[in-house]
Amino acid sequence: MPVFRRRKGSRPRMLPELDDAALGQVRRRVETCWDRGSLDTAVMALLKDVLGEVGDDWDRKAHRLRVLAGSAGRALPSIWREHNPRNPDALLLHAWSDVLQAGQQGSSIDLDATLATCRLAAELVPADPTPWTLHLATLRLQRRPSSELSGIWREIKARDPWNREAHLQALGYLSPDECGSSGQVLELLDSVRSAMPPNAPAVGLELAALVRSHQRDIGPGGMVALGAGEFWRRHDAVTVLDHAAHYWPGQGFLRHAQALADLNLLAYALIKATRPGEAANVLRATGGMAAPWPWNVEGEPLERFSHYYARARETD
Repeated sequence: MPVFRRRKGSRPRMLPELDDAALGQVRRRVETCWDRGSLDTAVMALLKDVLGEVGDDWDRKAHRLRVLAGSAGRALPSIWREHNPRNPDALLLHAWSDVLQAGQQGSSIDLDATLATCRLAAELVPADPTPWTLHLATLRLQRRPSSELSGIWREIKARDPWNREAHLQALGYLSPDECGSSGQVLELLDSVRSAMPPNAPAVGLELAALVRSHQRDIGPGGMVALGAGEFWRRHDAVTVLDHAAHYWPGQGFLRHAQALADLNLLAYALIKATRPGEAANVLRATGGMAAPWPWNVEGEPLERFSHYYARARETD
């Protein structure tokens, strides 16, 4: 499986699959099908293979499903499901497409039907946490009370304790902007901080929470934005940044599917914390691979990433 590599001379680029080359090949074929509005049997076989070959690497499966759902639109997952009504991966791609489409303004997605799809997939693949993760994502879209999270969370943790996608969905669900509160976010972080392995797929959870909190603070402008620089001098922020800046850029330390996205997050946070030397080290470790978030908060993401990446390369 792909793991991020330092690549000297790499030009900045942004690919949904990050460094997953096999996924990238299938994504491009799927996008060609989307352009012509049909899904042939050869591409259905590619979908089956690229999702099936991950085995029980549930983190990479979630990454591949998210990318393919984003590239396939609404019609193609429906076609694959119609041809394979008992294929759990076809069901999961269809459900993930629902979740992505439902997040768009004016969507008419029937989320109760999405929940039924998740339940069927869970019956077909009892060991897979992905149906439960998508169940959580659907409840989040429905703005269901956060008390409904606990049962779903137990099912996920029993199958894959450090699933990145599930933890980020829970973080969004429990945020004060959605179904929870700042206190519930802290409870989530406290519940995983001491037990999470240092290079688990969900290792970026606390940093993601900090960046979201920082962006929430600076969003309104005014005095809150003017004092935002103090945010990164708080003890909790310094502790997280110190640890991540020391370990994450090391060759092979992060091995999960979206390691490059987490490095992008760390580089952004270090820049905001006015730690340019460490930020440059992390940016070089990306090999020039950008991720949309969090750069997109401040403009066109590849342009913002490229600006800082060029400065990091100048120090080589």
